[in-house]
Order: sequence, then structure tokens, then C-alpha cells
Amino acid sequence: MHIYKELHDFKRLPNAIVTTGTYDGVHKGHRKILQILIDTAKENNGESVVITFWPHPRKIVGIGNRQDIKSLSTLDEKIEILSALGIDHLLIIPFNRAFSELSSEEFIKNILLDTIGTKKLVIGYDHKFGKNRIGSFEYLKKNASDYGFEVQEIPRQDLDDIAVSSTEIRNALSNGAVSKADLYLEQPYKLKGIVVKGKQLGRTIGFPTANIKVSDPDKLIPADGVYAVQVKYKESLLGGMLNIGMRPTVEGLDRTIEVNIFNFDKEIYGEELEILFLEFIRPEKKFNGLEALKEQLNSDKITAHKILLSK
Repeated sequence: MHIYKELHDFKRLPNAIVTTGTYDGVHKGHRKILQILIDTAKENNGESVVITFWPHPRKIVGIGNRQDIKSLSTLDEKIEILSALGIDHLLIIPFNRAFSELSSEEFIKNILLDTIGTKKLVIGYDHKFGKNRIGSFEYLKKNASDYGFEVQEIPRQDLDDIAVSSTEIRNALSNGAVSKADLYLEQPYKLKGIVVKGKQLGRTIGFPTANIKVSDPDKLIPADGVYAVQVKYKESLLGGMLNIGMRPTVEGLDRTIEVNIFNFDKEIYGEELEILFLEFIRPEKKFNGLEALKEQLNSDKITAHKILLSK
């Protein structure tokens, strides 16, 4: 996949089959659109092009707390997924206030036509674009002959059959329902971060943990609680259980992310781990001392092992 992070880097194509969208998380609704794009490009002897935006447009033009929106995927994760799906070209447009003021007509002429050379645009029935999102399928259909490219709409029924939205996934993760989010994403939800030093209290009760500082501050963190997870460390995929929260039993003052990696005994401070969330085990709670906590952690470990074996 060819990747372009500036408009001027893109070389106009002779037969570009294009779609555009934020594609946060690249969930199964997105994948339906992308597969149609890829198939259409093959049928027309063309090349598939995805136009996406970074950062998330709602961080720039959101209203109130919408500007605090957290991402389901980092830019690198989005690139990795789109590449694996078989997209030919990915144009990442830096989304800023000036770009948000671009009218639908300017978007079509400057980007779809002059920059990319679009021959066919593939969009969902409810897609909007341009300043104040006033551009629509109906507008494109009405003016397609003037622009010189075809517009292929993905009908409502095709997308409603797999109805899902990034908002639904955010809500699921915010409620700890990671298995539901994983189903929508068609892969485990991921966090990537660096191992930092903690208070090392877990070692004293036989459950040493790696404390994770998430690399991307805009990445959504699931709800507080205990989860069964897989951990990618270098070339290894390991099982484990992870706690997100305030650690009330030991009077924690800050929200932390700590993972106990099963059958693992290495010093990995400063190294990167990738966490794959599989299933929520229980909410975080305060126990009556470390022995009671240890007893619960033994039970959590058994539960986590069962979940890992079922995957």
C-alpha cells in the first residue's frame, strides 16, 4: 500500500476508485465499504484509494466535549489494518481548521479531481463531506456529469444489515464490554505502551505486574476493571490479566494500567507491550487487605486462563 501524508505527495492516477472517511477503528461497517471499494477497483481495472483524516475531525470542529473524543485506533493501527485489507493507496489529509472550511465543491475539485483523478467515488448512503458536512450523495448524483466521475452509493440496506458505529464501540469500551467491541471491530481492541516503574506491590503477593504508559494520549482506555488479555512482547504472544483503575486496596492515587503476564519473568522496563483485550472479568473493588486481594487474584487468574483457552 502506498501511503501519502500530504496532498502534494500524491501523484494523479489514471483510474482511481475512491472512498473517503475517518475510518476510526476500521470496524466491520467500514470493512464492508472498503471491500466494495477493492472489488470495484478490480472490476474496473483501477486502483483503490482511501482518503482519511488525522487527527479525528471532531477534535478540530467538535462542539463542547466532542473535542475530547478519544480514538479507537492510532494512525499506525489504522494504516496497518487498511494495508492488510489490500488497499492500493492511502491519502492521510492533515485535518485542521483551514481544511474544515473547504466547501464540498472545493473538496471535489481540488482533491477528488485535481489531486487524485477520481473516476468513481464509492460512498455510503449517509456520507457527508465538505464544510458543515453539506455535501451528500444526492448532491454528487445531481452534479456527477459536471465533474466527470461516477458515484456508486452503498445502499442503506447493505450497511444496515451490519449496523454499527464508532460511537457504539466507544460506549461498549467505556462500559467494559470489550468482547462486544471486539465483535464490532472484528479483532481485539488494542492498547500499546511503554513499561514504567510502579510501586511493585504485586510482587509481594505473587502477582508481579508491568505498568503500562499508553503511547497515544488520545487513545480510548476501556472502563476500570479486570480483563483477560493477550500481550504482544517482541515476537511472543502471551496470556495475562490486566487491571485498569485506582487500586483502592493499596490506597492508589492515580489511575493505572497494570498487566500480570502469565509464565513470564523478565525485567522489561522501558520496553513496549501491546495489549489485546479479550473479555471483562470483574469491576475493580476494594478488598480487606492484601491477603483478600491475593485470594481474588488467584480466582481471576483461573477465569482468565479459561477465557484464553476458549479463544
